[in-house]
Amino acid sequence: MKYIILIPIFNDRESLKLLIEKINYEIKDLNHEISIVVINDASSQQIIDTYPSIENINSIEIVNMRENRGHARCIASGLKYIFEKKEFDFVIPMDGDGEDRPEEIKNFVGLAEKSGERSIIGERVKRSESLIFQLSYQFHKFLTLAFTGKAIKFGNFTCLSKLTVKKMLDEKATWNSFSGALKKIEKDLVSMPSIRGKRYFGPSQMSFFSLLKHSLSIISVFRKTVLIRSALFIIFYILLIKSYASVITSIPLALLLIMIYSISSLALRENIDEFNNSLTNIHDIDKIK
Repeated sequence: MKYIILIPIFNDRESLKLLIEKINYEIKDLNHEISIVVINDASSQQIIDTYPSIENINSIEIVNMRENRGHARCIASGLKYIFEKKEFDFVIPMDGDGEDRPEEIKNFVGLAEKSGERSIIGERVKRSESLIFQLSYQFHKFLTLAFTGKAIKFGNFTCLSKLTVKKMLDEKATWNSFSGALKKIEKDLVSMPSIRGKRYFGPSQMSFFSLLKHSLSIISVFRKTVLIRSALFIIFYILLIKSYASVITSIPLALLLIMIYSISSLALRENIDEFNNSLTNIHDIDKIK
């Protein structure tokens, strides 16, 4: 079968080079055609590097974008490029900094051989960040579950069948949130355990505020459910505190209204016309192998 590993990247050249070398090593025993497509999200530094001994990877392309449009849209553009320009059976999106571990690619491939057209998610069972970040991540999962009813325990590191990729391209939410859109369109996902690795170079790029925006972007995909649950919560809460109303007891309501406003704003990022025209943002393509 033909697998394409999709890597979105913004700067971080050293990490990308090391990741590709590790992928080449980890797939050496796989009897499949595996290629790499890197989506360079208008990096300010040089991304192209030399790879003298990448014998196990079938081809490597770096698609250079004109304008930086962010991580989610970078992946969305990559899926569209691969679907329209490449022959493939599965796409494996993964981060380019080492936090998605290349040694788990063979686990995806092993499951894909048995899954048919079902897609596979890497469900996080262990993380390597600081305790504060891990607590924030648990809060993110709780917030998502509470307001959407969806338990989303995976990120970009997945193995998508061609059928799923087509569905993702028809779903406007893909332009805003990868994991939210995937959870929305696919009800029967195969799950495998995945350990979050450490960045190869430098500190993690995911701050608390980035995580909050990421969480709200996922929630915005299911905004109809959120509005219904929020309305029920507001009614219940007002009945509960009506005899004890004060500035302090109104804080949860204020936070909820801020959240609703935020997800409504983020939902405006779902633009199917921009998504359909995303390949016009390609500046050029470097074929490394």
